[in-house]
Amino acid sequence: MIREGKPVNRLIIVMVLGLLLLCIGPMSIVSAGEAAPANDITIKLNGEIVKMTDPALMLDGRLYLPMSRIAKIFGANSSWDSVHEEVTIHTVLGDKIVLGNGVTVVYFNQDRYLMDAVPILTDGRLYVPLRQLSELLHANIQYNAETGVVDLIAVQPAVITEEYGLDEISKEFDSSKSELLKRNGLDGNKMIKTGTKLKVIIPSIFNKSAKPFTESDLMLLAKITMVEAGYESYEGQLGLANVILNRVKDASFPDTIRDVIYSGKQFPPAHNGKLDKSKPNASALRAAKDALNGKNNVENAVYFFNPKVSKGPFWSSLDVITTIGNHSFAR
Repeated sequence: MIREGKPVNRLIIVMVLGLLLLCIGPMSIVSAGEAAPANDITIKLNGEIVKMTDPALMLDGRLYLPMSRIAKIFGANSSWDSVHEEVTIHTVLGDKIVLGNGVTVVYFNQDRYLMDAVPILTDGRLYVPLRQLSELLHANIQYNAETGVVDLIAVQPAVITEEYGLDEISKEFDSSKSELLKRNGLDGNKMIKTGTKLKVIIPSIFNKSAKPFTESDLMLLAKITMVEAGYESYEGQLGLANVILNRVKDASFPDTIRDVIYSGKQFPPAHNGKLDKSKPNASALRAAKDALNGKNNVENAVYFFNPKVSKGPFWSSLDVITTIGNHSFAR
């Protein structure tokens, strides 16, 4: 505890902040789940101070920056989808990035990857962890603990020449040749032509591919979500979709979305024809997609019920995790 009137060494403070920024150890200046303004941080791009209209945030020991603002200073174009609460970025190097509010999965070009910290929506701005953001925008970070300055360094692609090929680039940037080929969408069996520009920053997410799902999985999950919770809020629909996905992960239930929905008696619409006729609205489709992409607001819940309708010893014996709208979510 720091008492008023007692001098505090600034160097100690910025050193602690440096540790937080680099995520060394379990320390955090805020409680888990609470974002706090990081007012002592200065952001630079290639040595030039960046004017920030929105503050940086610190959450669970990580520094977050507004995605669209940082993308803009890198020359990227961004578009915000308020219905799905996701931002799409097109970078100057030709990469397409899609990030959603509270969604674990990031769409990067044609693939899906897992982030180790999710984007957060604050005051209408989508914030992304600094280190992951810089990697996605093909940049390095330099941090000065004494001044509290974060310098983003835009990294230019390497150009293939007769003397400077894949082997040399791999050694210089400490990346494997397979990583460089994957990052640039190249076939290792084909010769890389002189003059080819190679992106050399390998995002750490490349080691964490997201579990795939099919269009039929998405539509089936959206349909059951619509018919069972179409009258509920997005949060209620997200909870319904996640009950099914939680069951898929639970050894006590079938291991596919279709089998979970069509087995047992909790989903009568799967057996009376209503599911086949279901037409998901935008909210149900978003809830199903977000759930498949890892956004879970009812962790471990494998049952849902309306406590005003479903009564009896079985339902009363369940451990209710949360209640959203008309539904209780339980285990």
